[in-house]
Amino acid sequence: MVGHIHSIESCGTVDGPGLRFVVFVKGCPMRCQYCHNPDTWEMTGGTDMTVDEIMDQFNHKKDFYKNGGITVTGGEPLMQIEFVTELFRAAKAQGVHTCLDTSGITFKKDKEAVIEKFDRLMEVTDLVMLDIKHIDPEEHIKLTRQKNDDILAFAHYIDEKGIEIWIRHVVVEGITLKEEYLKRLGQFMATLHHVKALDVLPYHNMGEVKYENLGIEYPLKGMKSLDKSKAVWARGIILEAYREEKKKQSLEKNS
Repeated sequence: MVGHIHSIESCGTVDGPGLRFVVFVKGCPMRCQYCHNPDTWEMTGGTDMTVDEIMDQFNHKKDFYKNGGITVTGGEPLMQIEFVTELFRAAKAQGVHTCLDTSGITFKKDKEAVIEKFDRLMEVTDLVMLDIKHIDPEEHIKLTRQKNDDILAFAHYIDEKGIEIWIRHVVVEGITLKEEYLKRLGQFMATLHHVKALDVLPYHNMGEVKYENLGIEYPLKGMKSLDKSKAVWARGIILEAYREEKKKQSLEKNS
């Protein structure tokens, strides 16, 4: 099985628990305004690698990752779901922890053939880092050019599978950094049972140079990187709404 690979990072520290071997794959249907990897959008370019070739690289320093594992990110890993499944199957055969960093955008709850592929992938996935771009449906389309209904359905799908979930959310001034949206995100998270972590990331403009080099207009040109303190504030709002919703659910259950 061959995958179209953008790059490999041998020392990932923010891509799941422990030290990670991180595989960046090519291809993504999203066009997030703040995307800092526009060079991963298309399937062209990059390097074709087999599962065995990637596992050989991993095994060369396997002891280095004994408290971590393999993370596949992108781009959007689900664009190459069969390849990721085979890679994770090979990793699990060696007892290696697997993490999928995804937006869930290719999930289709009403398509049996799609569900079957996802079922096979989830059998060999230990952790899903789910990137929720925007909780509001209309604003999500403005931000990414894609709907978010499949993404939210995917969150419930993996939750029902009992898979550990880490939520990631980027806060951008005037786009996602609004109390209303943050509260709604927290309330949505409270409908899930296996959320183990929440990462709220401040917007940064480091990708702007990439757009210039690729001859692509940067949608947020001129916007300054967000102060980290605002991300801390946003995380607090999300978690407060999460706790309040969980408390409400508990009271309703016991009434």
